[in-house]
Amino acid sequence: MTSTPSLLSRRAVLLGMGGGALGWQPLFVRAQQPDLAPPPLIQRALQFPRDHGSHPNTALEWWYVTGALQAPQRPLGFQLTFFRSRVPSTQGMRSAFAAKQLIFAHAAVTDVAGKRLWHDQRIARSSGNEAGSDGVDLAHASEADIALRLRDWSLQRQDGRYLAEVRTPDFSLQLTLKPTQPLLLQGDQGWSRKGPLATQASFYYSLPQLQVDGTVGVGRQRLPVQGRAWLDHEWSNAFMPPEAVGWDWIGMNLHDGSALTAFRLRSANGQAVWAGGSWRDAPGHAPAQVLRPEEVSFQPLRHWKSPATGASYPVEWLVTAGARRFTVRAVIDAQELDSSRSTGAVYWEGLSDLLDDSGQVLGRGYLELTGYAKPLRLS
Repeated sequence: MTSTPSLLSRRAVLLGMGGGALGWQPLFVRAQQPDLAPPPLIQRALQFPRDHGSHPNTALEWWYVTGALQAPQRPLGFQLTFFRSRVPSTQGMRSAFAAKQLIFAHAAVTDVAGKRLWHDQRIARSSGNEAGSDGVDLAHASEADIALRLRDWSLQRQDGRYLAEVRTPDFSLQLTLKPTQPLLLQGDQGWSRKGPLATQASFYYSLPQLQVDGTVGVGRQRLPVQGRAWLDHEWSNAFMPPEAVGWDWIGMNLHDGSALTAFRLRSANGQAVWAGGSWRDAPGHAPAQVLRPEEVSFQPLRHWKSPATGASYPVEWLVTAGARRFTVRAVIDAQELDSSRSTGAVYWEGLSDLLDDSGQVLGRGYLELTGYAKPLRLS
């Protein structure tokens, strides 16, 4: 298994990002610059393609793509995530070298049959120059549409399709993702509550049931793949109420074309601080059912203890989503990711099956578990 010391969770990485992300002194900064907080987040109607792009005046943002793929006689899972973090202390600087944004990315491939996980990560600073071609930035997130670049990794939208490319010493991704359904606006038309206070919210939309074609490289092999993927895009100034220590989240593509999102924010005693999600029937054109906090529950059924960290993760769940009830089961138990050398976060995130009460597999997607090794905190 490839060991990358600071793989970044799409959410966990952001929880350590304040003015000095990962404890950094931002590049070309410390010149008595006051911290400039982002403006308050105000609910509004989302507009596309603009809201596919970056929102640099918000504190935190990510674009997250996961999927279940099939190579010849070899099922695989993949993740590709780009993160953006606003650095408050540099916002008033005029220098083209000021690191006004930090861009992170991580990628991973799960080999189901081989029970292996490959992963890698990238990190770079960005001046926030929208042109992105001044030779200063190694990373860029466009404000106009999805056009993300971090060195030799990229995710972009062209002619209605999404192109993803990742190259690492151990694995690679070259994927084309084609929408088969409309955007799924989470919460109240894209305004997703994350706590009991009105200010505890994010803008959040998903694109389930993406049709995937391309190649996955593993070692010296290049495997043609097909499958289904899920895209999340979320931005906010505050993702967790202070009493929460972590969360449990699923995004599931069902075989019949339906889509399920469910999450809960957890307190130290394991109780839900807040919960939510959505259900959309196939073929995805009808409005989604928005799940209220009292309609979502996560009941752990089986735990896996990490031999590396000693953390115990619920890798099998009974999930209630409105009137529906499902079992969520990891396809591989050992999908823990340790970024303690950078963000301080240790979390579990991996390919999982969705089953009905009779044990029939209805779909496949990703499960994310944070705050089990130690609490996550916004700083």
